[in-house]
Amino acid sequence: MSRSISQLLEDRARLLGPNVSTFYDEPVHLTKGDGVWVWDADGKKYLDCYNNVPHVGHCHAKVVEAICKQSATLNTHTRYLHEGILDYVEKLTATFEGHLSTAILTCTGSEANDIALRMAEARTHKRGVIATDHTYHGNTSAVSQLSRTNPPTTGYGGHVRHVPAPDSYRPLGGEGGKAHALAFAAEVKSAIGDLEASEHGFSSIIICPFFGNEGFPDLDKGFLEPTEKVVREAGGIIIADEVQPGFGRLGTHMWGHQKSELTPDVVTLGKPMGNGHPVAGVVTSLETMTTFRESFRYFNTFGGNPVSCAAAMAVLNVMEEEGLMEQARDVGDYARAGLKELAQRHEAIGDVRGSGLFFGAEMVLDRNTKEPAIDFTNRVANEMRQRGVLLNKLGIHYNTLKIRPNLQFTRENADLLLSTLDTVLSTVPLHP
Repeated sequence: MSRSISQLLEDRARLLGPNVSTFYDEPVHLTKGDGVWVWDADGKKYLDCYNNVPHVGHCHAKVVEAICKQSATLNTHTRYLHEGILDYVEKLTATFEGHLSTAILTCTGSEANDIALRMAEARTHKRGVIATDHTYHGNTSAVSQLSRTNPPTTGYGGHVRHVPAPDSYRPLGGEGGKAHALAFAAEVKSAIGDLEASEHGFSSIIICPFFGNEGFPDLDKGFLEPTEKVVREAGGIIIADEVQPGFGRLGTHMWGHQKSELTPDVVTLGKPMGNGHPVAGVVTSLETMTTFRESFRYFNTFGGNPVSCAAAMAVLNVMEEEGLMEQARDVGDYARAGLKELAQRHEAIGDVRGSGLFFGAEMVLDRNTKEPAIDFTNRVANEMRQRGVLLNKLGIHYNTLKIRPNLQFTRENADLLLSTLDTVLSTVPLHP
């Protein structure tokens, strides 16, 4: 007999420790997944509009088959030769710009970002790094220093500078477009100067090129061009964290940095790479890889193992065979258009934005003042969960609905999402 929710929470606290995060006021006990659907222990079916880890669909048959077949044949580490890692890295790097031709495979995005920072140190012989003030890049001791939303309990090491996150709804200086881009670049330039005047110097800037955790602002093409210029002039390295926007999720491009017209030196990958199997990675140039390999003796027991490579290769193959990047573009455009229609009926929707299957709506108490409707957004997410649709919230003020389904999501699924949201927005009071 399955444990009750209360028993599960009690056992988690006893066995895993306190404060282990869960979603929603009433956590969901999932037992099964298939495509865009998941089921709880009571057999209730949910439309999963949030989990980007099963990138090509929960329990996709071809990914499961690849994992099982390789697991039944061989699994070991990269100190033994195996062709799987070479075949995968060759196929993976073919989706990048020409200079990004080498890779290290890891188990988590945290590990990947940790390596990226070390690559920047190796290239510049400096340690200072810049991130936005509302980002997240992982959990290791090094990358936890980058977060202002999950600050390290022992404090910051002095080598990190945070700049205000871009916000297209409330742009820096009050102006959008080029003025917004220049204002962000000016913040980065100031942070560079501060680091260069310190003992640490300036090594790198790390950003999600879609600014996912920051609320995926609607930025003009070339927004990051002024920032890239000031970083290059200072001799710094640009690290693009593609854990959320990568692998065709944005619909128009395989990678977020390609959509934003940014040219990174290092790219980090994670969550969706193996469709739930723990595999992540770092992609960079041969020059940077060589400098890193000559500076650090790096080895990862599980990174790049044959089973992980088989899972990751299957994901790329399924994306190609099923045209999932184009599906992300088509369904994403359709869903955002539907959200804009809802905004004509629901004053709480202040802004609709996103790309492909990474989109959402920012909720406000008043469209004129743009005052964030933080509590309302939380209540909406919880009511959607009760009605069988899983989504969540994020953004600078935590008032933006985050909709990030896997790439099997269809127009029919979008219709269910939109109709349910319409009902919820009509029943959940803006002011309780």
